[in-house]
Amino acid sequence: MHYAWFFWSLILLAVWVIVYFLTKEKESRSEMLKMSFWTSLLGLTEPLFVPEYWNPPTLFDLAQRTGFDLESFIFSFAIGGIATAIYELIFPLRHEKMSVEEMNGKQHRFHWLAVVLPPFLFVFLIFANVMNPIYSAIFSLIFGFFAAWYCRPDLKGKMAASGLIFLGIYFIYFQILILLYPGYVEAVWNFSNISGKLIFGIPLEELLFAFFFGLYWASVYEHLNWYKINWKFSNNFVTL
Repeated sequence: MHYAWFFWSLILLAVWVIVYFLTKEKESRSEMLKMSFWTSLLGLTEPLFVPEYWNPPTLFDLAQRTGFDLESFIFSFAIGGIATAIYELIFPLRHEKMSVEEMNGKQHRFHWLAVVLPPFLFVFLIFANVMNPIYSAIFSLIFGFFAAWYCRPDLKGKMAASGLIFLGIYFIYFQILILLYPGYVEAVWNFSNISGKLIFGIPLEELLFAFFFGLYWASVYEHLNWYKINWKFSNNFVTL
């Protein structure tokens, strides 16, 4: 059980590799790599969660000695790429640069605010110390999702579908942990500091994080780069 977090993070990295090689478009692969790099930096936040949210045994006991661990960087790298690319793997699409007129639309007045405010909100909530870090993360993702939806309603279909798809992948992924390491969840998660509710053995907070991360992160690449999606490129896409 001591290496459960390490092997579990490697499983998610294996999923990332599968998605990467199944993705044929060079642009989508490049997008996946870039977004994975940025989410890998989330591994730097691990000291905020140990032991407030959970306290997993780690390689060389790094988390217990320093707060940081290798597993968090692997996990964060993998979720970023998967959440970004999974929709495009299922529903092929093509990116196009937005026109100047589109960029100057009234909804884009808050473009950069919508992009940068979620991480700043997370930092603010952490320093305010008003809730467990996992709730600060979830609340920031929710805010980021609605901010992105307001600025980029054209991406709402991709965001909604990506949130559900990533939640489904994460659910299966978590069931693997439960199957391989019975009792691990109860031993590692700090239920006294969170809701303590389990859904099919999974902490409620994990499912909320997965869903809202998928919702928010699916739009970040297009949002940052002023890209729109050419829906005509594919006959199979989700609209709301």
